[in-house]
Amino acid sequence: MNTQGRALDRQQRRQEAVQLLENGLSSTAVAAQFGVTDRTVRNWRRRYVDDGAEGLADRPRPGKACKLSPRQRENLRKRLLKGAVSEGFDTDLWTCPRIQAVILRRFGVEYHVDALPYVLKSLGFTCQKPQLRAVERDEGAITTWIAQDWPRIKKSNSAAGPARICR
Repeated sequence: MNTQGRALDRQQRRQEAVQLLENGLSSTAVAAQFGVTDRTVRNWRRRYVDDGAEGLADRPRPGKACKLSPRQRENLRKRLLKGAVSEGFDTDLWTCPRIQAVILRRFGVEYHVDALPYVLKSLGFTCQKPQLRAVERDEGAITTWIAQDWPRIKKSNSAAGPARICR
């Protein structure tokens, strides 16, 4: 979501960078200070030379507008934080198809599953793959097995004699 305040912040940032360039700082140093590439700083300088301060103004960003209103997005964020079980799913794992179903059911808005990671990122969430571990996993038994049984089972190079090369 591109708000007017953020646009002004970006414009002010570009103006500060150009001012540092005018004071003799190198574009590489300015880029490091602002966390951007050297090429970006050179583009800011070129826009300033060509169009003056107006060249540093924020430009419209391409892309489709979000289908959800700000109120709906906040509502969705709260629902995601409550967990999938609160939305009627049998486990608390959120998946993109589940989120798609919630958005359609609650807001009547259709999203493609592949577009949802972008929506989630704009809400402050990240997509992650769950670790695949058995629920019955016993860490103590695994540690014991590695300490006691594995050395007995494992082949050692010194006991087998000279290394053999197989084709």
